[in-house]
Formats: sequence, C-alpha cells, structure tokens
Amino acid sequence: MTMKRLAAAGAAALLTMALAQPASAGAASNSAVTSIPVDGATSIEMHVNANCVPAENKCYFDTAANLLTPTGPIGFPQDTWARQTITLRSDERSVWQEAWYSAPAGVPRELKGANHNNVLSKMYKALNNVEISVTYFGGGPLERFRVDGDSMPTVWATGLPATEADFLACSQIQVVYGGVNLTTPTACAQTRF
Repeated sequence: MTMKRLAAAGAAALLTMALAQPASAGAASNSAVTSIPVDGATSIEMHVNANCVPAENKCYFDTAANLLTPTGPIGFPQDTWARQTITLRSDERSVWQEAWYSAPAGVPRELKGANHNNVLSKMYKALNNVEISVTYFGGGPLERFRVDGDSMPTVWATGLPATEADFLACSQIQVVYGGVNLTTPTACAQTRF
C-alpha cells in the first residue's frame, strides 16, 4: 500500500513538473526597420530580420532595402550606386560568428565574396563579429536589394554553440542616384535561441 502511494505521489510530482515547464519555442525572431526621407513623399528603408533556431544551433538573417513611395515599396532607379553594410555579432565578446550569406538573396551562399550581376560582396571576419559589404551597381527590382544568410554563434573557449548569448544582425545602406546621396540609420534585429 505504501509503495502504491509513493508511486502515485512520484507520478503526480513528475506530471506537475512537466506542466510547470514553459513550452520551448521552435525559434526566436526579431525585426527592425529604419528609414530616411528622400523628399516629401519618398523615403529609403532598411529592413533587418533575425531568427535563431535551437534545433540547428544557427541564427538566420535577411535584409532588404527599398524606396517607400505613396503606392508602396519599390526598387531603385537604374542610375543607382549603393553600398550596404551588414554586421553580425553577439552581446558576448567571447562569441565567434561562423557565417555564410547570399547577395542578392537566392544566389549560392558565399563565405568570402562574389560578383552576381553587378552586386559585389565581401565578408570580413573579426574575433567577435562578421561584416558583410555589398555594393550595388545599377538599380532594379526589390529582389536585387535583398541579402540573406546564416551564422553559427560559437564560444571561442569551448567551440560549443553559444546558445545563451544574444545574436544581433545590423544593417545600413548608402544610396546614390539622380542628385540623391543618403544613408539610412542602422537597423538592428536582436534575438537569442
């Protein structure tokens, strides 16, 4: 009789613990948008999204730049020259970012740099961040000004995934065309696993 009570009490305790645990999320994500006015009706926008997936120990990011007009977002004019900077980092100085990216989004992932249809890109690695520089020669549709990628935040000392640290993806773009030369404020998305 005592054994049955102990078994029932143990089962009840386990059930209570299981129900008290918060449900684990599949991913944590965040977004940010900044803009700078071109004139009374148009502005340049910079969008950044970050998403960390615990099951993969990876964080994903994507950025998009566009003109925002009264009729909605559009790409940039054909005489555009633009330079975008994307910085991936952690809130912990001891975390390394092992990153890959596509510029523009959808082309094969890069580790160092490339030229895809006059969209030149280069990645620079430091001890605790990664910087991706993307230069656009010529305008085009919205898709041309999108960059995406992923990073595996890693603790230097252990080589293990840095799942306890925040992941930050930040970006800004300088756009030059037809008498316009403007740089957006930096947009930063911050999240964790």
